[in-house]
Amino acid sequence: MRKVAVIGTGNFGLALANLLAINNRVLIYARRKEIVEKINSREIHKGQSIHERITAVNDFKELTDQCKLIFPIVPSSNFKDMLVQLSPFLTPEHILIHGTKGLHIDVDIDKVDRLDKTQVLTMTELILKETSVVRVGCISGPNLAKELSANQIGGTVVASRYNEVILAGKKALNSHVFRVYGSNEVLGVEIASVLKNYIAVAAGMLEGMGYGDNSKALLITRGMAEMVFFGKAFGSSEKAFMGLAGIGDLMATCNSKLSRNFRVGYRLAKGEKLSEILSDLNEVAEGIKTIKVVKLLSGYGFNSPIADALYKIVYEDWELEQGIEYLMNLPVSDDTDFFTQTY
Repeated sequence: MRKVAVIGTGNFGLALANLLAINNRVLIYARRKEIVEKINSREIHKGQSIHERITAVNDFKELTDQCKLIFPIVPSSNFKDMLVQLSPFLTPEHILIHGTKGLHIDVDIDKVDRLDKTQVLTMTELILKETSVVRVGCISGPNLAKELSANQIGGTVVASRYNEVILAGKKALNSHVFRVYGSNEVLGVEIASVLKNYIAVAAGMLEGMGYGDNSKALLITRGMAEMVFFGKAFGSSEKAFMGLAGIGDLMATCNSKLSRNFRVGYRLAKGEKLSEILSDLNEVAEGIKTIKVVKLLSGYGFNSPIADALYKIVYEDWELEQGIEYLMNLPVSDDTDFFTQTY
C-alpha cells in the first residue's frame, strides 16, 4: 500500500483519514504532540475510532518525504499559516487536494467597508501562490463527518484543472462506502462549498423559529440561485452548482443538526448570543465569516438578498422576524433567473 497524508485532526480530517485508510496507509499531521500520542495509541478522538493503518506525526518533513498525495483539512483562518510552515518541504512532485470550505482574505474584514476581488482567494489559489505545488485540487460534497465516521454510504467530488489529480483522489478514496466523482469546474466547486455555509445558517434559523418544509424548500431553492449569481460574477459556470458540491452539499447542511452552520442558526433563533455559540462549538463555523465576505463583495453586482438579510441579523442586530419580512417583501423574479443572468 502507498502512503497518503492528511493535515488536520478536526472532525472531517479524522473522518477523511479513516476513509483513506481503507485503500492506503495514512499519515495524519497534528500540531499538538498529545494528540499524536492519543491517535497512535488508538484512543477514541473527537468521538471517532482510529483505523489501524493511520499513524499520527508532528513533523512536516517526515510527512512530505513519505507522501506525495496530501489532503490539507484546515480552517480557512489557519490555512495560510499552515502553508507557510509546510511550503519548504513541498516540491512540484506533490499533489495537494484540500478540503477547506472557506476563503482566504488578505485584509481584516472587520476594518474595511468593501473588498476587491484581488483580496479574496480560494484555497486552490492560495496553495498555488504560497507553494511550489502545481497539481492542486479540492474535495467537496455532502460530507458530514459524523456520518462518514460511522461508515454510512456517502459521496464527494474531487475537482481540479488536472485529470491526474482527480484520478489520484479517486484511487485513494473510492471504496464500497464512498463514491468519488470528478470535475474540472474547480472554481465553481470551491465557491459552492463556501457559500452553502451561510444558507445553512439561515436554514437553522428557520427550523429554530418553527417553520416547516415548504419554507425550507423556498430557502434552499433561492439560496442555490444566490450561490450561482455569486459564482457567475466571479467567473465560474453554473455547472458545478448542480452537482454534489452544490445542491448535494446544500441539501445536507440545510437539513442536518450535524452541520455546525445549521446549529449556529438554530441556536440564534432560540435567543442565544453569537459569541457564546461560537465559543461552544470547538470548531469553525465558516458561514458567519462568509456572510460578511459576501456583503463586502456586493459591489460586483450579484444578487444576494439572503446574505443581506443575514448580515442585518448577525451584524446589525435585526430581529429574525425583520429579516424574514425583508425577504418576503422583495420583488419576485423569474423562477430560474440564475440560468439567464450574465456578467
